[in-house]
Amino acid sequence: MNTFTRKAIVTSLMLACAQVAVAGTDVYFNPLVQGAAVAQVPNHINELNNPWQMPAGVTATNLTSLREIEADPAQSTIRVPGLGGGASMTDMSAFDPTGRYVFLPHETMFGAGVTRYDTVTDMATNLLKGDMNGAHGDWSSDFGAFDPATWTPVNTLLLGEEWSGQGRVFELKNPMVDVKAGETPVLVELNSIPNVSHEGLRFNHAGTALYFIDEDKSGSFYKFVPSVAGDYSKGQSFVLSVNAFAGDVTKHWNDPANVGQPRTGLASWVPLTDANGVALTATDPFRNGPSRGPADQIRGGRAAADEANGTPYGRPEDIEVGYLGNGNEVLYVNTTSERSVYSVEELGNGQAMVRLTANNTTPKNLGYGNASGELHDIDNMAQDALGNIYIVEDWPNHGNTGGDIWFVRDTNNDGVAESLDRFLSLQVKGAENTGMIFRPGHPTQFIVNVQHPESVTLLDTATQQGMGDATWLFDVKDVVAPPCVGEHRSMLAFGPATTRTTRTSSVV
Repeated sequence: MNTFTRKAIVTSLMLACAQVAVAGTDVYFNPLVQGAAVAQVPNHINELNNPWQMPAGVTATNLTSLREIEADPAQSTIRVPGLGGGASMTDMSAFDPTGRYVFLPHETMFGAGVTRYDTVTDMATNLLKGDMNGAHGDWSSDFGAFDPATWTPVNTLLLGEEWSGQGRVFELKNPMVDVKAGETPVLVELNSIPNVSHEGLRFNHAGTALYFIDEDKSGSFYKFVPSVAGDYSKGQSFVLSVNAFAGDVTKHWNDPANVGQPRTGLASWVPLTDANGVALTATDPFRNGPSRGPADQIRGGRAAADEANGTPYGRPEDIEVGYLGNGNEVLYVNTTSERSVYSVEELGNGQAMVRLTANNTTPKNLGYGNASGELHDIDNMAQDALGNIYIVEDWPNHGNTGGDIWFVRDTNNDGVAESLDRFLSLQVKGAENTGMIFRPGHPTQFIVNVQHPESVTLLDTATQQGMGDATWLFDVKDVVAPPCVGEHRSMLAFGPATTRTTRTSSVV
């Protein structure tokens, strides 16, 4: 098969399956052998021209950066005193359904908010930000550490607080607001969703349930089912409890009381509230509070989950919702402290099956020779139009080797990976990958943010050399799938999987 034909088939497959997420495929690129060596000076040429090492055929284009925005009086974003002398901390992005607009939440300690970037006009507009009084303990008009952002089925935007703030989830009712014309953003706190350390927020395919997690060393997996579809102000909340787990749910995942306890297998979605959102636990799951402190003052969702026997995991961070080969819906969860990914298959009637999808013992670059390095500090996740899952590392070594993005190879679509294939590797000093998300309407494209590079500090100098937090657009349309080797099958040979139509979307 000639190169042109291979490229055409790769592109057409992804276009045909755009945003359907029906099944995983085999690896479609030649995996990188090792992680990138990080340039030991900020604002290195690598950061400016191409911050990643990547397979042949992948292209990367800078969309926007803190430097570009601040140099243009017509644009706006957030800068809060903090990391590196000033921080924008753009984090887990969301696209609108057209793929034109990117929403960039800001993970600042206080004064957090969200910026909307227009890919057509190349303009960034800050939509809202806190009043900074959270620095003095007043969160009434302030927000902390907006990490997750996700577009809703009713064309609003959800934002959640992670390590700072009060553990709240907010709904921006008018994400297309024209603030330059004097329109006012309408932001509503969702007191219906338990307060935890929010990072991952994703709806099921039917849009009838919202999954979320608690980013804690005793964190659990949750589900919220609105009473009325599209109205997130009232509904029922659940926490996942593995049936065979008999440890101490109030302790960390690796506490001696929990070591050796099963956290996979059959599980149940245990209700924290009734269908009207009334708490079934003694602890108010909607209690605002910090992520740490006295037990009666911290965020209520965690304590309520403990009462309901919610199984503890090691810092769950991001989530994706896909389908298994049998048609059942599945939730994927990254657990940073465990260096593991779990899958939660929905079985219906409040039941689920939990599997270990991948960890550091999973073969790397299977069939392509050994890959150096470890799976470490896994943080974000992404899913392409063919249902493939990508694991995004945080800042694993804080020094010489950059964070990687791994492709989860699950060709039999059972929720358990056969291989982890190194896809990209960041080579920017002091930075981490974040916010990877595929672009609606352009299924071969995705974005990744470079967060808190050391070059942020150079933006405070007279020369204004630094690039700061930046958003990059990638395209894989020119990637030529590798030839079949032994039992290895390229994505080109896996087209029939896209015809699967049997699916379940259980909400309880």
